[in-house]
Amino acid sequence: MLGNRLRRPLAVLLLTAFSLPALADGFITRLLNKPVPGGVAVVVLPEQAEAPRATFQGKPLLTIREDGQRWIAIVGLGLDVPAGQQQIDLADGRQLAFNVGSREYTQQHITLKNRSQVNPDPAQLARIERELKEQTDAYAHFSPRQPSNLLFDRPVPGRQSSPFGVRRFFNGEERNPHSGLDFAAGTGTPIKAPAAGQVILVGDYFFNGKTVFVDHGQGLISMFCHLSAIDVAVGQEIPRGGVLGKVGSTGRATGPHLHWNVSLNGNRVDPTIFIGTYQP
Repeated sequence: MLGNRLRRPLAVLLLTAFSLPALADGFITRLLNKPVPGGVAVVVLPEQAEAPRATFQGKPLLTIREDGQRWIAIVGLGLDVPAGQQQIDLADGRQLAFNVGSREYTQQHITLKNRSQVNPDPAQLARIERELKEQTDAYAHFSPRQPSNLLFDRPVPGRQSSPFGVRRFFNGEERNPHSGLDFAAGTGTPIKAPAAGQVILVGDYFFNGKTVFVDHGQGLISMFCHLSAIDVAVGQEIPRGGVLGKVGSTGRATGPHLHWNVSLNGNRVDPTIFIGTYQP
């Protein structure tokens, strides 16, 4: 009798546990969750009526409702983020931990005939500093708009010619890692917005040449550079698939191609994650 009484609560407990709804990873999580340096981490947030606010390294994060089931934060991880446990901070003071794995990046050696693009003179350095400030401010831009899509379209057709994160050596001297993804494309090829957004910066820069920044929402920024022509203006809304310029070889480039950066909460991340071609 006593044994039966003890077994019944246990049976009820097990039945209740197995009948709880299991939230499988949604499409966005499966697409984007690549928690490595230069990658993206998806962190499940506490359930509440309004979108939770969260930060990583003091910068606001993109938060969305995934599949109508749960709130998630989409965290951009810089190339300098070490492997191991990291955390995001919630507005109510709580912290949520997540793990970052490791990833090795290859080397690339490039020879430039224009030596000033390897070792600029003092006047060029002053220009580079001014331009860096403009572009850093654009990457830090955070608007409340929701991205129209997180599975991005390719901005141009063609081969991915130089991957993200490669350690780059110009004329034998190491410089910053490759912060974007290059596509081999001919001069004049139209460049299309991979998602809707607003143009927040255009310029003609020492290293990047003719350049366009597009804000897709909540700290998700695309940068396109080395253009031969810019077809948009600051403040302009551009739809998904809208033409923003044409492929070229302006700035520090050895030939015509598109260099495309994706930045999330101020960190440059691997664009292949957003177009479904990521290779660990």
